[in-house]
Amino acid sequence: MELKEKLVSSFLAFESTVDVKNPLHDIRTKAIKDFEAFGFPTKKVEAWKYTSLNSVLKNDFALFPKSEVAIEYKDVKKYFIHDLDTYKIVFIDGVYSSHLSSTTHDKFDVCLMSSALTQNRFKAVIDVYFNKIAKQDGLVALNTAYSKEGAYVYLPKNTAGDKPIEIVHFSTGSEDAMLLQPRNLIVVEDNSEVTVIERHQSLSENKTFTNSVTEIYAGRNAHVDYYKIQNDTNSASLIDNTFTDQYDHSVASVHTFAFGGEITRNNLNFTQKGQGIDSILNGVTILEGKTHVDHNTLVEHTEPNCESHQDYKGIFDEKSTGVFNGKIVVDQIAQKTNAFQSNNNVLLSDKATVNSKPQLEIFADDVKCSHGCTIGQLDESALFYLKTRGIPEKEGKALLMYAFANNVLDSVKIPQLKTRINALIAEKLGVSIGFDL
Repeated sequence: MELKEKLVSSFLAFESTVDVKNPLHDIRTKAIKDFEAFGFPTKKVEAWKYTSLNSVLKNDFALFPKSEVAIEYKDVKKYFIHDLDTYKIVFIDGVYSSHLSSTTHDKFDVCLMSSALTQNRFKAVIDVYFNKIAKQDGLVALNTAYSKEGAYVYLPKNTAGDKPIEIVHFSTGSEDAMLLQPRNLIVVEDNSEVTVIERHQSLSENKTFTNSVTEIYAGRNAHVDYYKIQNDTNSASLIDNTFTDQYDHSVASVHTFAFGGEITRNNLNFTQKGQGIDSILNGVTILEGKTHVDHNTLVEHTEPNCESHQDYKGIFDEKSTGVFNGKIVVDQIAQKTNAFQSNNNVLLSDKATVNSKPQLEIFADDVKCSHGCTIGQLDESALFYLKTRGIPEKEGKALLMYAFANNVLDSVKIPQLKTRINALIAEKLGVSIGFDL
């Protein structure tokens, strides 16, 4: 049985595990019909021209874990920002782990999506925000149909998160192949702020396919700082759909650090619904082997006097593949828009591949917009200069690559996280750098 047929036929079994009288029953039922109509995307779809899911979809994925697996903190400590005090929402094979988590309902909510979807105390927020901005293509519809668990974060007006929130998904390999579908909702109301760090991590070489959807709302004067750490095994694939709505004078940033995984696809969609808004999308990708990362971004400027900044850097070695497909849309009413988009890449191997497609659609006449991409190799003259100063070639290349990615790293506002990312980059480059950038 093909995976699509299995998912459609298994939906009734899933529905038997949830409350069919819940208002979300109709949403899920419609979503599974949408998925049946859309199916999985293929390379015939323009936005998926350079990314094929065929190698992933041929696996016989288990849809629900047969048993719960316990994990000790000492065994996964390295995957947390353990030198930073954080709230934690942790899942093991899609099941919430209470002993690894640290949630709160004091002043604001950091808890489970399953609780928010079923308890009346959350109904007012769920009715207003859940599934309102997620655009229903095949993968998003599939996630909506099976939406049950994930992270729920709600900050009411005039509230500042007192510490960052870590959302961590572990896959143990208890099944030969596992399909996970987390659903996150982040609501940050007027004059509030939050920092979120998200990670998906396989603990074995068994196949894992994660189809994740996150909806983010940034109210007036709100600040949302979101970090995605993607450094998974080469047997794990991730489709990450993030939808962000912003209102007047809000600032929302998503920083994506993609260092591993068989196939990783990041779909980032920002819609500006007010004036004085700033949207920031940054990314650093370092790949090797036959890994594949695809960044697909869309920023919609619908009101005047707003800004957006996109800066993606990629370093590709061996037979790895990078894709950047970024679009900025400026509506006719969105005068005084300042939009910047840049994608720069370095190829360390003649077998590595990059496909870059920056795009602008501008319908206003009083704007400042720019976009561009570069694909090249390390500067040989700069490398020669470092070698003449006694720096070995390997370390010299690493220094040049650090410098190449440095301006993106400057956007990381958490010192402990920046140190961790520096260490991950040094590990990927196979060198020891004796300082933090």
